[in-house]
Parts: sequence; C-alpha cells; structure tokens
Amino acid sequence: MSGSAYSSVMKPQRKWEKFPGETSFYCDGRVITAKKTKVFKLTVFLITVASALFFAFDMVYVAQNLSIAVPFAGGFLFLAVLACLFRTATMDPGILPRAQDAEAEMNENENRDGTQPMANGYIPPIHSKPVQVKGQAMSAKYCLTCKMYRPPRCSHCSICNNCVDQFDHHCPWVGNCVGRRNYRYFYLFLVTLSLYCAFVMAFSAYHVVALSKEKNNTFGKALLKTPASVLCGGAAFFAIFSVLGLCGFHTSLIASAVTTNEDIKGTFSKKRSDSISNPFHHGNVCANLCYVLCSPVPVSLIDRRGFVRTESAPRNVVV
Repeated sequence: MSGSAYSSVMKPQRKWEKFPGETSFYCDGRVITAKKTKVFKLTVFLITVASALFFAFDMVYVAQNLSIAVPFAGGFLFLAVLACLFRTATMDPGILPRAQDAEAEMNENENRDGTQPMANGYIPPIHSKPVQVKGQAMSAKYCLTCKMYRPPRCSHCSICNNCVDQFDHHCPWVGNCVGRRNYRYFYLFLVTLSLYCAFVMAFSAYHVVALSKEKNNTFGKALLKTPASVLCGGAAFFAIFSVLGLCGFHTSLIASAVTTNEDIKGTFSKKRSDSISNPFHHGNVCANLCYVLCSPVPVSLIDRRGFVRTESAPRNVVV
C-alpha cells in the first residue's frame, strides 16, 4: 500500500465532514453557516463600506468640530453590530441530529400508519404524536428527512435541510437559520443596527448642516462638499424604517413568547380555540425578555468535531 493511500485510510474523519444537511463548516467544524451565503456577504459589504465612508468623512469633521468622544461611540456601535451579526451567522442555531439507522427503523416499525401509503408504496410512520407541555396539548411531528419525531417548536428548514429547535425563520441576511441558540444574537443585531442607523443619520445630517452655516456656504454647496454624508445619511434613513420595524416586530414576539414561525401559523392564536394557551410564556413581559436575553445558551447537540466511528456509525448520520 502506498503512503498516500495508507494515510487516506488511516486519517480519522470528523463528523462535520459527513454532515448531511445543507450546511458549511469552517475552522475544522468550529464555524457553521448555511451554504447559501451570498446575501450575508452583501450585508457585510454594505455595512462595512457605508461605515468606512461615514468614519472617513463625517466622523473626522465631528471629531474636529464637536467632540472626539462621538467617533468612539460610533466605533463601539459599529463593532457591536458586526459582533452580533457574525455571532448569529456562524453558530449552530439549534440543529437536532438526525436519527441513526437503528432509531429510524424503530420509529418506522413501531409507528406505522397503514392508511397513509405514499405513491412509491412506502408506508410512513404516524404523522404526529400527542405530547403535553405544561398541561397544554401539543404534537411531536415526524420528519421524513431526519427520520425522527421532532419536539414542539422544532421545524425542518427547507433551505438548510436541518431540523432546528425553536425554529424562528431562515434569514438570508445573516446567512443562517435563527433558532433557539442564536435568536438572542439576532435580536441584539437588530437593536444595535437600529441604533447605528440612527447614529449615522444624525451625524451625517449634522455634518451637512454645520457646513451650510459656515461663511460663504449654502445648503446646496454643503451637499456638494460632502457627498459621502448624503450617501451615508440617505442609506441610513431608508434602512432604519425596515430595521426598526423588524426590531419592533421581534420585540413584540419576545414579549408574547412566540416565534415568527408560530406567529405566521397562529399556533397559539385564540382564533383557533378559546382554551388554547402558550405553555412557553413565562408569566409576564419582563420574564419573557429575561429568558431570551439572559438565560444560558443551550449546548449544541451536534457533535460536529467528534470523530466518525467507521465500523458502527451509519453513513452520513451525526451520532
């Protein structure tokens, strides 16, 4: 056996290298994102380029004519936006590992429903099982892709091809699913970005107005002298409406202890039943906010940096 062939056989394989979902891994499995990240790269590009223009023109003028503390405050907001964005984009959102062959076979054999044969003759397990969550009747639905009964609030993302715990939505702007483990950072990204847009808009306007008040200057001349202020301020003005609206929407969701997915489906809507209640509500708005922002981040359930057991582990399955 040649040396290269021997090394390829003996080299241990990490589980992330055999991961079955539409997920990309970097840094030996430490960083995880969706495979479709073009919009995420556009997000980073727009924030970075606009910020570079803002700091190169507006913040230099503000530091010289107003206060040196203002650029430091802007820099802090800029770094906070990027930190929350990359944290949301590069962490496991709460992916549930797929069932092993033995577990999948057990689920299918024990929960057959002969009344629902598929076109190819395959008889799937029962679609859902009733479960109780704090006395509220809910259901654990069977995922045909992951071959398991997923818990309430979990949903299968068609883009990432993974079941995600407390699935909120798949956000192309952050290049990842938003779920139980990264929802906090997604929300903080919206909050910090809203504040940063307001900051950029305010001090871009200050730069233009201050120039227009200088001797022999008019408002039109000021606009021509600092086109970067017009560009950055205009971009922030249009962006803040959508970002602030989205931030307000998610604030209301957190206050009600529901996810975007549940809100769209009306899972806990009184229109479905007067007796329905939300078992995930913590009693009041403050408790719901504290749960999202202050509770410990759950441990990742996918052992992506573990080694594949070649003899016993099923192919393309995380164990």
